[in-house]
Amino acid sequence: MITGNMFRDMVISAANNIENQKNSINALNVFPVPDGDTGTNMSLTISAAAKTMRTVSDKSVGDTANLVASALLKGARGNSGVILSLLFRGIAKGLAGLESADSSALAKAFASGVAAAYGAVMKPTEGTILTVARVAAENTTANLKKTDSARDTFAFYLSQAKATLDKTPEMLPVLKQANVVDAGGKGLVVILEGMLLCLDGKSVEASGEVQDEVPADFSEFNIFESEEDIVYAYCTEYIVNKESSAPKSDSGELRKYLESIGDCVVVVDDGEIIKVHVHTNHPGRAFEEALRFGSLVNMKVENMREQFKEKKAEAPKIDKKYGFVSVAAGEGLASLFKDMGTDVVVEGGQTMNPSTEDILAAVNKTTAETVFVLPNNKNIIMAAQQAVGLSDRKIIVIGTKTIPQGITALLNFDDSLEPQEAADVMSEAVSGVHTAQVTYAARDSEFDGQAIREGQLLGLVEGKVSFVEDSMDTLVKELFEKMLADGGEFINVYYGENVTEADAKHIGELIEDIAPDAEVIVLPGGQPVYHYIFSVE
Repeated sequence: MITGNMFRDMVISAANNIENQKNSINALNVFPVPDGDTGTNMSLTISAAAKTMRTVSDKSVGDTANLVASALLKGARGNSGVILSLLFRGIAKGLAGLESADSSALAKAFASGVAAAYGAVMKPTEGTILTVARVAAENTTANLKKTDSARDTFAFYLSQAKATLDKTPEMLPVLKQANVVDAGGKGLVVILEGMLLCLDGKSVEASGEVQDEVPADFSEFNIFESEEDIVYAYCTEYIVNKESSAPKSDSGELRKYLESIGDCVVVVDDGEIIKVHVHTNHPGRAFEEALRFGSLVNMKVENMREQFKEKKAEAPKIDKKYGFVSVAAGEGLASLFKDMGTDVVVEGGQTMNPSTEDILAAVNKTTAETVFVLPNNKNIIMAAQQAVGLSDRKIIVIGTKTIPQGITALLNFDDSLEPQEAADVMSEAVSGVHTAQVTYAARDSEFDGQAIREGQLLGLVEGKVSFVEDSMDTLVKELFEKMLADGGEFINVYYGENVTEADAKHIGELIEDIAPDAEVIVLPGGQPVYHYIFSVE
């Protein structure tokens, strides 16, 4: 049987495991462009759940799984992170109401996780994390025996996930061509491996520098919807310097006592000190008991009810009908979006996908009844969509996949229309925007039958690697020959943080020679990763 505490520890072990291996997962990116961030996104996503789990104790497996799913939902980053959160949301639904989970309940939960993920993805692609989870769940259900323990069922599920992952190159030609397995599927397997190791008493520890269990900016009142939800008013933190002459030494006894007078208990004992966090109505008692283990330093008590009131008072007042949240990286692009009417710009893009919670926080900073969200990156759209319904504002996500599409959406916004009508107009305008990008090869590789050397220039058209060159001028000519095949009247050039103004001006003049009848505008974007972002309309 898997209890709530066991499930809690499994999630923490899983988060540590993928954090330790995220770079190797990032390296599985099928394209040689420097944006392989699947491992990072999945690590950050489940780390949000691990953070919550460090404050949970002695809850049922159903309640624990629900807390995990909630944390994953808000912490989801990138498509892989969102799908991971959907899998755990379904698992939580399958475990709902259970004190502990046996083999049968676990198999049903895995199946429920797959149903939730597939149900939320409009066009599931086989050969990805979805396939790995689905086949593993189907085989686990088909081979379940009454004599199986929950541990054996979990181990079988993992074995099927691994076997399916190994087959993903045969399901997706791009994986076979790059000679890699699916990165999202690999991330899921690494997470499951961390969970099984915990079940076997071999919990994974983080190999890098471990952050404090309770960050200095821990804002507990953010998790409460109303003041009445705050059962224990005082957030109490301190460090105990353990002393050999103290009456007590077992930190487990301190944890047990604190759990009797509060909740959200974190007690971390490293042999010399004990770091403590607790929500309680009697902080004095929490201090008094701790004095039996040693001397106290870094003591802090905060009244969460007062913090909640202050936070509510600081909330922006709704004073307009429409607002915008845009995702962009680079000072120039951020300034451009703000100048065009964006209320809040969330820093993000390739290699730095914001989470659902990041987007939700930006929405809540606006003063609008209806907020349009422009993700401006295909890997951020799902995380943005997860925010819908989590705010008291009406959120409408415009599916912008590139920066130029986001700018066009803003240019075509009509505040005289009703929300959905305005969204439809922007979405239609976005469909007419053609985008190209120039970046560099992050590694030696072979793509579409062409050998690519590390450092070569890559030209992407609509997100696909189309040209590989050593010369920027040659690459730009090839890009625009393809982009202007159907004509184009307006061309925008956004140059990146490592491009000089003189070089950008030269590229602009080159494009004017290629398209003499088009209007060409060159603007500083300041974006990382991409030397240039081009748009043609």
